[in-house]
Amino acid sequence: MYGVGLAGQTTPTLGTRWNRLDTARDDGRMTSPAPRRTSARIGSIAESATLAVDAKAKAKKAAGEDVVGFGAGEPDFPTPAPIVAAAVAACSDPANHRYTPAGGMPALKAAIARKTRRDSGYEVTAAQVLVTNGGKQAVYEAFAALLDPGDEVLLPAPYWTTYPEAVRLAGGVPVDVVTTEEQGYRVTVEQLEAARTPRTKVLLWCSPSNPTGAVASPAEVEAVGRWAVEHGIWVVADEIYEHLVYGGAQHVSMPVVVPELADTCVVVNGVAKTYAMTGWRVGWLIGPLDVVKAATNHQSHATSNVNNVAQVAALEAVSGDLSAVAEMREAFDRRRQTMTRLLSAIPGITCPEPEGAFYCYPSVKGILGKTLRGRTPATSAELAELVLDEVGVAVVPGEAFGTPGYFRLSYALSDADLEKGVGRMAELLAEAR
Repeated sequence: MYGVGLAGQTTPTLGTRWNRLDTARDDGRMTSPAPRRTSARIGSIAESATLAVDAKAKAKKAAGEDVVGFGAGEPDFPTPAPIVAAAVAACSDPANHRYTPAGGMPALKAAIARKTRRDSGYEVTAAQVLVTNGGKQAVYEAFAALLDPGDEVLLPAPYWTTYPEAVRLAGGVPVDVVTTEEQGYRVTVEQLEAARTPRTKVLLWCSPSNPTGAVASPAEVEAVGRWAVEHGIWVVADEIYEHLVYGGAQHVSMPVVVPELADTCVVVNGVAKTYAMTGWRVGWLIGPLDVVKAATNHQSHATSNVNNVAQVAALEAVSGDLSAVAEMREAFDRRRQTMTRLLSAIPGITCPEPEGAFYCYPSVKGILGKTLRGRTPATSAELAELVLDEVGVAVVPGEAFGTPGYFRLSYALSDADLEKGVGRMAELLAEAR
């Protein structure tokens, strides 16, 4: 496909392999742009904002700076000892030195099915399970199996930063459905219905939520599930934080409260948050047999089987009791209350108390546009950069989650670091004029 250049020459236009338009030289002739070195599909994907913030904080620490990192969402506890011991033993077993089935070790798939029945009441078979390289791959595999080009996915916002990128990689179109702190960051059926179009294929559901910590009530979960069934919309339900709920909040699995949804629902989960195993990279996808088969075929070409030693560790984790998570949850509960109290005391910040996960998601709109140490941040991204530069506190700005004007702070860090970090930020923000 060609157009006419400034000197009458035929030149590439948008839609060809070039990644920019031709440019004119001083003599009026066109110069050829460099060919695109990466595909448009991959080149348009943004890096993970949460991992980028965490990497920047760690780089500053490595350089000797005193940095408090609220960026990455990972428990600060070690993986429980029995799980580590199982992995150590697995290293010496020659069976784990070879390929295993792409969809996961049969024993682990069966254990995940049992764990799912035990923890949420959802009855599934081992054949409905695909073991993935972390929950993040499970999310992508779900969208890859379900979406055709142009299919729309409703994303209640604020959303985890990876969701829209995974949708785009699978050829889909993310559609933001924005919630606010006034509604407790919980999307309503009315909002979903207003966003629905003939191209709507999937609803992404995450409760407890990353980044807000919002937990939908059983009645709200049921109402959304019945709406999805009524309109023939698939649900991808991310249940990675299922055990991290506090106070009177209750996690319920959507296909359990709406059994009719089971044939059009994919549940994703993993060991990362429940068992402090973020680095082990084991997640899973549960769904109808045809979807799981398609996703397994895709994974067989993309990554093959998950690391065998990590799978053995995950088998030990999901087969054991939940005593370790109970101890972690107690600490997280204490920290969420402390963080909410400290953040709410800062002028210009509004912070609802989270009911699940391990994040606070305060509004910082009351500070934007004010001057701080010679700088006037107009966006939460600019304010986050200022906070890191001036007082060594790393937070993730709301732009990463589809709602500018907010910060996400993880309270999965020590009590001492939590109070030190929020204290530093409070002293800085108190200077805003």
